This record gives sequence, C-alpha cells and structure tokens, in this order.
Amino acid sequence: MISIEDLEDMSALTRAEIDALAEHEHSTTYDATLMGNYLMQVHHGPQRVHEMICDDIRAALHADDVQHARTLFAVLRGFLAERPEAARGASG
Repeated sequence: MISIEDLEDMSALTRAEIDALAEHEHSTTYDATLMGNYLMQVHHGPQRVHEMICDDIRAALHADDVQHARTLFAVLRGFLAERPEAARGASG
C-alpha cells in the first residue's frame, strides 16, 4: 500500500504547497496531493495552484491571521521561484 509519505515523495509539489491546497479545498493531504499532481500536468494547472495559494493568503488576511498569511506568502514565493510559468500573465 502506498503511504501519504510515498505520494508526497513522488509529488511535483512540496509538503507546504500540498498543505496549502488541502486548506483551500478543505480536503485531506492525500486528496490534495493527488489533485496537485494532476494540476501540475494540465494546461493552466500551475496557474490554478497559484490562484489557490493567493486565495488562502487573502482568507488569512481577512481573518486577521497575519502570521499564517506570511507563511503562505513564503510558500507562494517558493512555488513561483520553482515554476515561473505559474505566474499570472506568464505566457505558456
């Protein structure tokens, strides 16, 4: 049986990015890992992941959870550093 750790090791996303997707989708880490891998393979999928993390940042700010927004912003910066094609307005 494949464990969640095995899935994360095979994932195109980091654990922090997976956690952000799970938060956004109100889903389990397992489901977010599978969804994230799918999104990283489809047209405009990386941009969708970018939007989801941005949505999480906005939600944290609206909840006055600045520390969580900072954490998510660091996740977003790392995501975009590794995948510049995911930035809004990027051609591709």
